[in-house]
Amino acid sequence: MAKGHAFVLGATGQVGRAAVRALVADGWEVTAGSRRGGRGEDWPDEVRSAAVDRDEDGALARALGGGVDVLVDIVAYDAGHGRQLTGLADRIGSAVVISSGAVYVDERGRGFDTQDEPDGFPRYPVPIAETRPTVAPGPGTYGTRKIALEHEVLRAGERLPTTVLRAAAIHGPYCPGPREAWFVKRALDGRPVRLLAYGGASRFQPVHVDNLAELIRLAAAAPGTRVLNGADPQAPTVAEIGAAIDAVLGVESETVLLPGPPEGSVGQTPWTCPHPVVHDMAAAERELGYRPVVSYTDSLPATVEWLTGRLREQDWREAFPGLVKYGVDFFDYAAEDAWLANRA
Repeated sequence: MAKGHAFVLGATGQVGRAAVRALVADGWEVTAGSRRGGRGEDWPDEVRSAAVDRDEDGALARALGGGVDVLVDIVAYDAGHGRQLTGLADRIGSAVVISSGAVYVDERGRGFDTQDEPDGFPRYPVPIAETRPTVAPGPGTYGTRKIALEHEVLRAGERLPTTVLRAAAIHGPYCPGPREAWFVKRALDGRPVRLLAYGGASRFQPVHVDNLAELIRLAAAAPGTRVLNGADPQAPTVAEIGAAIDAVLGVESETVLLPGPPEGSVGQTPWTCPHPVVHDMAAAERELGYRPVVSYTDSLPATVEWLTGRLREQDWREAFPGLVKYGVDFFDYAAEDAWLANRA
């Protein structure tokens, strides 16, 4: 007998695919909602798909029909989406909503919104607990929109019990901006050297899609109003990530360490940061009995295989638009060679 009816909104994205699998395996009847109504190739036949554009007036209400026991919202982004969910509280038993660690600020109010300013990168405590201060809600940035979303759904309280999951740096297959591509492409290009700023010690904690899906599964089965971090059990340094990816690919690369910040694009990676970003998972363990289902290194073979296929088929800019948004040419080998020549 099914645990109930779960509706996953944003089901064909990287997290949604994993969430559907986890919920079905746990005994839920699942409807997978996405703009095109597509299906994941590894979903069981009993998963129903629904085409729904949440920004179309009344579309989400129609997709929910007479109601669902839990709505898992992977793609909620701002206050308007939060109000949309609370406005449908009579059709939703409980909700699980994906937010982001980008909402946190340090004691001086620095966060990801200030990271490009002089001395603007935050100095968070290690680890960051959910009780840390956050940015003010508003429409201006990714972080301010996410916290506005949180405020809307949490304000509903008992009317719509909602678990908010503040995700770390999401990784795994189907990622639109896979950080691991920085190392995988270099190996495929036969690039023998990689340069890492800050001595290769940057720590920007990841979370695998299967670990997020496990948090979603647990929260769906234990409705409540809460905010929890979502992160892997480890927060490896960028140098450790490179070594782990090399091991999967069976290559050996020379690592050159810059003691300080990047020099232009040289030494810059998608993980590069002057201070660690590490999340505290104690609350999820305490409140949901959460235990990670995969470690970072154990997850890498599947991710690397997917990345290798994509990089062989397409230019990295076309394959991974999320990486392009950084505004950095991560593969400017000429600049790296010039830096190495000047150093010699």
